Amino acid sequence: MNRRTFSIALTSMAATAAFPLASLAKSQPLLRDVVLVHGLYADGSSWRKVIPLLQTEGLNVIAVRNPLTSFDADVSATRRVIDRLDGPVLLVAHSYGGAIISEAGIHPKVKGLVYIAAQAPDAGEDYAALARRFPAAPASAGVVWSTDGFGQLTETAFLRDFAGDLDPLEARAYYAVQGWVAEQTPVTRTTSAAWRSKPSWYGVSMQDRAINADLERFMAKRMNATTVELDASHASPLSRPREVADLILSAAKGVG
Repeated sequence: MNRRTFSIALTSMAATAAFPLASLAKSQPLLRDVVLVHGLYADGSSWRKVIPLLQTEGLNVIAVRNPLTSFDADVSATRRVIDRLDGPVLLVAHSYGGAIISEAGIHPKVKGLVYIAAQAPDAGEDYAALARRFPAAPASAGVVWSTDGFGQLTETAFLRDFAGDLDPLEARAYYAVQGWVAEQTPVTRTTSAAWRSKPSWYGVSMQDRAINADLERFMAKRMNATTVELDASHASPLSRPREVADLILSAAKGVG
């Protein structure tokens, strides 16, 4: 092999070796860090089916564990996770977690927001008053309060109204890990609405009995969110994990 032939072969080998890396880089979202925020009557395990689907795509996923003792404590828990990450962040929330990411999402590292059957109050808005503009969701009647001011859903309400499209055995396991919620936690008003300044995505749960589906549609439209409709109960991250993961991946690529 003469010098010219060797040079051409070497160049060809380098191009062939580089191509898979270039192709992989192109296929991966530039945004790697995804922070998942659970809602009331739940814990981080509500994301247990979605997490491996995102990890398989190369994303770094962290699920926040909200104390549920106060809205400020929950926002602080999310901010601590954001602070420890180096790169841009996609915030994802289910249910009441939407209020948390609306507040914490003003963090400069946050590049986008994904709401899954989630609250999306405006800054200073009385969310309970907004919800009353729509037919009441049945799950709200199933909350029981302890004498020291903490609430949970009854098992009947949880299985029927919160996770109605899960297998009953799975729904009971999910019920067993629900958090105790301080009475003032869900009624505290946000001071910020990050969705007003950052791109947003919304997954509406069409069979939701914890948040009225039309209220979800209203909030999604108000924030000009990229919206998908999921034929799911309120517990869509568990009953429709593939669709939820796909929405999150779309958002990660959209802001990456």
